[in-house]
Amino acid sequence: MKGLVVAIDGPSGVGKSTVGKAVAARLGVPYLDTGAMYRAVGLAVKRKGIALPLEDREAVVAVASHVDVRVTGSAADARTWLNGEDVSREIRTPEISAYASAVSAVPGVRRRLAGMQRSLALEGGGVLEGRDIGTKVVPETPHKFFLTATVEVRARRRFAELSARGAPQTFAQVLSDMEARDHADSTRADSPLRDDGTYTRIDTSALSVEEVVDRVVSAVGRGVQPPG
Repeated sequence: MKGLVVAIDGPSGVGKSTVGKAVAARLGVPYLDTGAMYRAVGLAVKRKGIALPLEDREAVVAVASHVDVRVTGSAADARTWLNGEDVSREIRTPEISAYASAVSAVPGVRRRLAGMQRSLALEGGGVLEGRDIGTKVVPETPHKFFLTATVEVRARRRFAELSARGAPQTFAQVLSDMEARDHADSTRADSPLRDDGTYTRIDTSALSVEEVVDRVVSAVGRGVQPPG
């Protein structure tokens, strides 16, 4: 690795993106939103008229193989591009969240994006957040953090986020969607979401974003090593 690589994994709604951007800014390294890459592929699949559930996986892999997905900008202004189009806002809807979870369960999609993510990380370092960064993308980095929070806390955060964007849902729907996403992410056959024991685990349920960032930056500064 040519630079510092920090892996931040955890379930949906735990605050990985917010924490990842802040950690990158504090450390002065790039921020690579890997989750946004899956969202962009999910948007591309939707635009091809492929409906959920994704039954034709070959068609999904074909879409992923022919799209150009890029993540650019600083931690303060990260942008996601799909075939040259800025889709940063469009990929943050509940519908595209469901597509992202579905395409991420397709091994061919994961292999393509994981390879791209690993190349970016090894070339210039940075903070990467997702669900398998520390287990599959850059397992060799010693700076690996697994963020957790209760599903109720995470649902409240996502509910507030959607309301602020002008795309409100009922809390019950947000909670139900999050529980379904958790199940899909943790039970998929290829690269499931899991803490394999090599992470520093941080329960964010009762912590502010600043407190979580402080813990991550402090641990990186100490040269934290994987437990066990």
